[in-house]
Amino acid sequence: MSTSKFERGRLRVARELVGLSQAQLAAAVGLTPAAISQFESGAARPSPESVHALSATLQVPTEFLAQPLTETHEGFFRSLRRTAVVDRRRARAIAHVAHDLALHATRTGHFACGDVPRIRSSGLDAPRSEIERIADQVRKTWNVPAGPITDVVRLLEGHGIAVIRLPLGTADVDAFSLPFPDHPVVVLGTDKNDRARSRFDAAHELAHLVLHGEQIWGIKEVETQAHQFAAAFLMPADEIRNQLPTTVDWPKLFELKRYWQVSLAALLMRARTLGRMTESTYLTAIKASSARGWRRLEPVPLGPPETPSRLLSYLEAPHSKSARAALPAHIIAGITTATTSIE
Repeated sequence: MSTSKFERGRLRVARELVGLSQAQLAAAVGLTPAAISQFESGAARPSPESVHALSATLQVPTEFLAQPLTETHEGFFRSLRRTAVVDRRRARAIAHVAHDLALHATRTGHFACGDVPRIRSSGLDAPRSEIERIADQVRKTWNVPAGPITDVVRLLEGHGIAVIRLPLGTADVDAFSLPFPDHPVVVLGTDKNDRARSRFDAAHELAHLVLHGEQIWGIKEVETQAHQFAAAFLMPADEIRNQLPTTVDWPKLFELKRYWQVSLAALLMRARTLGRMTESTYLTAIKASSARGWRRLEPVPLGPPETPSRLLSYLEAPHSKSARAALPAHIIAGITTATTSIE
């Protein structure tokens, strides 16, 4: 590979994929930390020999280090302060590979073009009613039928969002998204085998892409807005309000859980938010649920989480051969294994 095609951002991504610091990578390839820093900043370019050494150490094809890189922010992680930097950066780097896959798949007609509405809220103190209206607007823009969304992951993929699953390995990295302008990426964890939780996570990440984009991230207010959006997106107020009980009616709540494919906790919060349950009734329900151990494992299991399929279908197609050759094989294998291992 000619060093004129070296892409400095790719070196950082490749390094973060294996969790090495600049100093550790330098020691592994026999260079100085200053040299690695200069390569990543663009102040210097590696020689062809250095490129091959970096490629071998980082387990990426030399072509990977030459591809253009679409930059975006650090990602919508639920708790930046609790998430270890190395974990966050590795997860983010894997999301970059998923974005690469989506770009390749789109060029061969195997993935939808990006179609995510950008409807920014009026600010961090936007009223809940505004967030609810935006969620309703997205459903209408995407022609989502009334009632429960059959498959949230498939809906996102159908509008050009690259969705993957990963064993994120830490309770503090639950699900996250990167707002690439062409193909945003949503990463869902495999660590919690809960369909209702996964659907809410996917809707929560969609909220960030719609409401926040590149503008604001990493603070409590945007997480609150994303929760509000997800609840409204999965359980539209006009449709569910009169279905929700005003008392702690577990059989009714179990029925609604099956129908709407959401958790009991989400239903109880929705009943409280929409004024169907008083604060005292809601707290009674939460205490009863906790006493029964339902906060940890709810009754009425809904089955396995929804499975991303668009990128996997592309990887199985003959057209993907050149794309796979230019991407880290171990990362592609990890994405494939994590996504297909959901039962």
